[in-house]
Amino acid sequence: MRVGAFVLGAQFPGQGQGEALHRAVRSAELAEEAGLDAIWLAEHHFVPYGTCPSAVTLAALLLGRTQRIGVGTAVSVLPTAHPVTLGEQTALLHLTTGGRFTLGVGRGGPWVDLEVFGSGVEAYERGFPESLDLLLRWLRETRVGADGERYRFREVTVVPRPAEALEGTTAPPVLVACTSSGSVQLAAERGLPMLLGMHCGDEEKAGMIAQWRRAARAAGHDTDTIEAAGHVSAGVVQIADNQAEAAETLTKAMPGWLRQGLAAHVTVDGRKRAMRDPAAYTELLCGLHPVGTPELCAERLAATAERTGIQRFALLVEGSGDLAATELNIKRLGSEVLPLLGTQPGTAALGDLR
Repeated sequence: MRVGAFVLGAQFPGQGQGEALHRAVRSAELAEEAGLDAIWLAEHHFVPYGTCPSAVTLAALLLGRTQRIGVGTAVSVLPTAHPVTLGEQTALLHLTTGGRFTLGVGRGGPWVDLEVFGSGVEAYERGFPESLDLLLRWLRETRVGADGERYRFREVTVVPRPAEALEGTTAPPVLVACTSSGSVQLAAERGLPMLLGMHCGDEEKAGMIAQWRRAARAAGHDTDTIEAAGHVSAGVVQIADNQAEAAETLTKAMPGWLRQGLAAHVTVDGRKRAMRDPAAYTELLCGLHPVGTPELCAERLAATAERTGIQRFALLVEGSGDLAATELNIKRLGSEVLPLLGTQPGTAALGDLR
């Protein structure tokens, strides 16, 4: 099993943006020290839900500050980025770090971001497949041109060429955030693993995995090989000496962050949107994910792996909103939970859960 830290740079009420980003960077540094497998970075624009507007930029910083740990985006929002630009950045990080970078991409939402960056609502509603295919071509081919609805340009040379320049590796790993049947189908047809959200329970994730397998096999992909690379399950982790204490830490801090963060989203076209009740959502997350004693946390991760087949986890570590509490949470995840899963800190080995 591979357990990583999910970092948003969340800005909690009363905190400055610099404080949130400092906690994000510190969390990543501690994740490597604690022996976690990876750091997963979220990307948001114009909202305090997450203060990192460029996951790939923060990934570059953290790759430079670490030695072993993998760093991935969860996710880079593809409709507001040019696929070639993102492909070039990915290739650069892939080659200069010996393959430690993973690119996660997602469709994002119908937010005002689409207006600010000039991509328009069509990029969100219909343009994601075209953007994803162009990105994949850039990461796998030597010369690329485009003649699609959104992107048209003459054939150019791919520099640097990620699929050939790094000995012993293929193209940089890419995964797709999937929140619907359509996005599952999209990832499966292209043979890409999925990132599944923290709002989903094990039953829903298992259903998405089953759909992905059927579609990927129908498209002629080797599902065993792709799944060995790994779908990723996002979640929340909070460790304490008893379950009530761990849950209380999150239920005191997270609703205020969710309320101000999610409410700040503005739709690009004025469409109405429903926001989850922050308190109820926090309680849901506490019930779904490893929140409690180290033993309970390990049991919940093992149970999810058993029910879904997923072996990679991206766990939100900053739900307390407090730097010291976040640091302790990460340290306990490495020293007390990983050994219970058969993964010793610093090894990132696969544990036998059966």
